[in-house]
Amino acid sequence: MGSIGDPGELSELTRPSFEEFQRQTSLMTSCTLLWKELSDHFSSLEEDLKHKSEALTRKIHSLDARTSDSLRLLDRRETSLDATLQIALRTLDSRRSAALSALLDDSNDPGEVLDDLLPTLKSFCLRMDALGFWSFLTGHKKDLDGLRADLPAALSDCVDPAKFVLQAISDVFPVDKRLDKATADLAWACVLLLESLLPLFVDPVVGKSRLLVTPAVKDQATEIADTWKASLEDRGGADNVKTPDVHTFLQHVVTFGIVNNRDLDLYRKLVIASAWRKQMPKLALSLGLANQMPDMIEELISKGQQLDAVHFTYEVGLVHKFPPVPLLRSFLKDAKKVAASILEDPNNAGRAAYLAARKEQSALRAVIKCIEEYKLEAEFPPENLKKRLEQLEKVKTVKTEKRKPAAVPANKRTRASNSNGGPMPPAKAGRLTNAYVSSFPAAPTFVRSPSHGQYPAALPPYPSPPHMYGSRSPPANPYAAYSPEPAPPSYPAAPMNYPAYGGYGNVLAPTYQQAYYR
Repeated sequence: MGSIGDPGELSELTRPSFEEFQRQTSLMTSCTLLWKELSDHFSSLEEDLKHKSEALTRKIHSLDARTSDSLRLLDRRETSLDATLQIALRTLDSRRSAALSALLDDSNDPGEVLDDLLPTLKSFCLRMDALGFWSFLTGHKKDLDGLRADLPAALSDCVDPAKFVLQAISDVFPVDKRLDKATADLAWACVLLLESLLPLFVDPVVGKSRLLVTPAVKDQATEIADTWKASLEDRGGADNVKTPDVHTFLQHVVTFGIVNNRDLDLYRKLVIASAWRKQMPKLALSLGLANQMPDMIEELISKGQQLDAVHFTYEVGLVHKFPPVPLLRSFLKDAKKVAASILEDPNNAGRAAYLAARKEQSALRAVIKCIEEYKLEAEFPPENLKKRLEQLEKVKTVKTEKRKPAAVPANKRTRASNSNGGPMPPAKAGRLTNAYVSSFPAAPTFVRSPSHGQYPAALPPYPSPPHMYGSRSPPANPYAAYSPEPAPPSYPAAPMNYPAYGGYGNVLAPTYQQAYYR
């Protein structure tokens, strides 16, 4: 048998081979990991490219569909021109014949049918008597609902409705030409007429996508809008112009289809400044501000107008981005802070409880109305809010004048009241060892204040508190003399009673429980 070599020599011979094997093994492992990493990377790239390709395909299909719809609409608009023209000519002929008949019929005197709105309005329109029509309209604000229902039908009898309406409102819009400008604000009538005129411009074939406004009428309407914009500085600037004037201008722009892209910033400022007006969200969309709505809503929230922001979010469909319940809670929290600051104001010591209660009541009513309007009871139960509102409405008040001293018997000498309004001690009280003399004024006599009248039918149920609007506060009763929109369900204010101005006596000042806002 051959001899076995020295183990040391064998070790020296096998060491290089083993090290080479380990190196090769490590290299193979690294290559395997690198291959897996590259494979995963390319798989991820492939998935991303696939998703992007599918997204592009969907966009292409969407664009194709939109293009097809646009081409179909354009074709329909083009082919419908003849039909629309024939309808317009027939309408014009019928209006002309009716106007001639009205002029020849002397018995058709509008002054004789004042009890029935529609025939009277039609008579003015048939005769194209814009001044008489305006006088009749502004004198029947109490019949606002009836006017709103009858005006479109009445204006349809005008030979030229656009000219008629512009002539009727020319005395107050774009510039108030009345000698006595301190008289009643007639912007409500302007908005009512402009809103009633809009349906007459709608194409009877195509619909709202095309307004039948002639170039001459558009030019006249544009000139009127330019005159109003030129007078902005005299009105206090875009941020301080009166809301009724803003509403009239914006409705004028929408009605006559004269939206100017260069004025979008102006439209936005005007809408934000009058955002508490119920129609502003719809007008903003009609003015081409849809793309700016998210920024406008954020601006309203930053200004403490969360309630207005909620109305805007529902109008434009951004509820998912601006959930309404947190906004309503924030609005209540801000209102609570304002009420607390009123109670702490030393300058309103006598009226602090009255003002604070009114502030909180206004906020509670507005939020409850908003919850009911948008069906948010499941997310924000209003029961606690209603309980808190009931508590505030039970707070009593007393007359502001000083309470007269109680009558004393004739055989007793009368002593003057002290400076605090309380009764003086008896004449011999100081000499009686057991006599107790109170240094506090007697509890004032409480009387119930007259019940506050209900709001007008068209009063918006959520007027925003003045303190919530920064440097520019909406009026306390914005719709008292101006209410062109359809009357929402009214929520009459219950009689509110508050503590005495001079002191609370035995009546507790209103407390603000955080539990009702959680």
